[in-house]
Amino acid sequence: MSQPTRIERNGAVMTIVIDREERRNALNEAVAAGITAALDAAEADRSVRAVVLTGAGDKAFCAGGDLQLQSDGTPFTIDAADPRHYVARLLRRMDACRLPLVARVNGPALAGGLGLLCACDLAVAREDAKIGVTEVKVGIFPMMILPYLLRVVPYRRMMELCLTGELMTAAEAVADNIVNYAVPAAELDSKLDWLLDRITGKSPTGIRLGKQALAKIREMSTDAALEYAQFMLANMSRTKDAREGMLAFNEKRAPNWTAE
Repeated sequence: MSQPTRIERNGAVMTIVIDREERRNALNEAVAAGITAALDAAEADRSVRAVVLTGAGDKAFCAGGDLQLQSDGTPFTIDAADPRHYVARLLRRMDACRLPLVARVNGPALAGGLGLLCACDLAVAREDAKIGVTEVKVGIFPMMILPYLLRVVPYRRMMELCLTGELMTAAEAVADNIVNYAVPAAELDSKLDWLLDRITGKSPTGIRLGKQALAKIREMSTDAALEYAQFMLANMSRTKDAREGMLAFNEKRAPNWTAE
């Protein structure tokens, strides 16, 4: 049986591919487990500087949850007493990732697929890729991904998407900062590489600690966040990368990052 995800490696970049093209790269528990395992592997490898998430082929980035009618007619089974649903586990793991996560949106990002896009730090998309949440059309609401929609999508735009179930293109999503760049399909990978080059050349230690801090600061009060930020900045200043960065700046040369 083929695995629902696969890993590709190109230098300092690890790409996680949702490999279910026949199901439009729909999300299920095995896909979530595969993405989580890949993130664990990426963080364990100090040579990885960025992670890309994409879908196989060109039909979809991720068309959402792989809905299958249950015996009672419902589209899925969720135990209301169990907070460890696989989608929640996956989104928490993406949140905790200390490496830059970049969505390569090679096709529609729908429902849970939009949730994955919003859980990434950056997104480069085909300009014709459809984006949206269609749950209202089948009598439900995009509950599991709402925290991530609220972070990324402007409120009124989010409500329009949720209440109408209508889709937008990635080109339209650029205006709302839902994706960073939307380009013709033929330029998707070159634009992605351009962005990754700008990331992977920077301090890996600074980025890892910065993302770790940001995940905590997001949940804090302003006063607590400022206190924590001061503590983290003091710690960061003692890293080898910080010392190398300042030395290289003063010597007017490119830094030699060691990820330490």
